[in-house]
Amino acid sequence: MTINPDLQGRSYPAAEVYDVGREKIREFARAVKASHPAHYDLEAARALGHSDLVAPPTFAIIVAQRADAQLIEDPESGIDFSRVVHADQRFVHHRPIFAGDRLVAELHVDGVRAMGGGAMITTRSEIFALTGDGADGPGASREAVSTTTSSILVRGEGQ
Repeated sequence: MTINPDLQGRSYPAAEVYDVGREKIREFARAVKASHPAHYDLEAARALGHSDLVAPPTFAIIVAQRADAQLIEDPESGIDFSRVVHADQRFVHHRPIFAGDRLVAELHVDGVRAMGGGAMITTRSEIFALTGDGADGPGASREAVSTTTSSILVRGEGQ
């Protein structure tokens, strides 16, 4: 199956909420060898003026990859995940991610470029924290947290 060029411009709505927990931040920080005390110790984070533990900057990838899964699993995409090579990842942070955040991500397909028998696909995930009285439902306010941009190469047959 070939990559659907009509993917460019497609958007996928925010799906499930990701609840950021303290232990998830600690586990991620250990995994990426982030050593700042604000990732592990509540008092250290509060001493810096934060309300709770602060996630390392690349923590946003967890939420972004959940959004990316919508594209990968879309039968109209033509993407065979076994042929995917991750080419690039970038982050623009609007504010830190904290323990207690309830995050959602909208996925936008910004580019589809044929390359030989395959394609380079560029996506953008807009990650928001749900806030306010309606934080558990559709009436929640959304605060911009991070924008991630990802490029994947989907290798063609025989590559």
